[in-house]
Amino acid sequence: MEKLDFVKILTESLVGFGALFVLTKVLGKSQITQITAFDFIAALVLGELVGNGLYDPQVGVWHVLFAVSIWGVMIYLTEWFTQKYRRTRSILEGKPSIVIRRGQIQRDVMKKCKLDMNQLMHLLRDKDVFSIQEVEYAIFETNGSINILKKYIYQNPTNKFFNAAPQETILPISVITDGELIEENIMEIEWDKQQIYDEISKQGLSLKEVMYAEYNKEEGLYVLPY
Repeated sequence: MEKLDFVKILTESLVGFGALFVLTKVLGKSQITQITAFDFIAALVLGELVGNGLYDPQVGVWHVLFAVSIWGVMIYLTEWFTQKYRRTRSILEGKPSIVIRRGQIQRDVMKKCKLDMNQLMHLLRDKDVFSIQEVEYAIFETNGSINILKKYIYQNPTNKFFNAAPQETILPISVITDGELIEENIMEIEWDKQQIYDEISKQGLSLKEVMYAEYNKEEGLYVLPY
């Protein structure tokens, strides 16, 4: 291999590294901390684009930059669509699934998520839960992780030690995000749309002015405006 080849590889490596670094900064930290299936594919493709450019003699620096730029624009547009139009999020990013509800395993949901019991137990152990009996709710996130809400008696501080009377575990339900009602979630709560509108109005807000709102059976509606 000639000296010129080493210089070419070095140049393209530096350019590829710089392009990916800039692209990561533009797209934001969510590409790193919350990798979905789409983000995983995007990372593989970007790595392949730069990798092929390093060792293919017919691919130059400008080819690498052009390919990375095109892919970066497509990822950016996808992220823009999911932020602008809430209904596209379930298609492009997926949506969380409740795999344990009120202590009961939702087998149909697990089957839909391609999740078996061994995988579920592994995810629970990652959360320091070694018995399903401790779990009131478990939510399988779009990035493949799981978040749990333990039953009252197992929650910290150790209520079991103090012999506290058992209480119902309440799961807050998101009902508004980015100024739009989440109609499928409203079916999970005791309120209807009109009650939500009335509560928002009492706080001097309109639906479009609400960035996020969640319903809690004990505390009612928590509203976070823009």
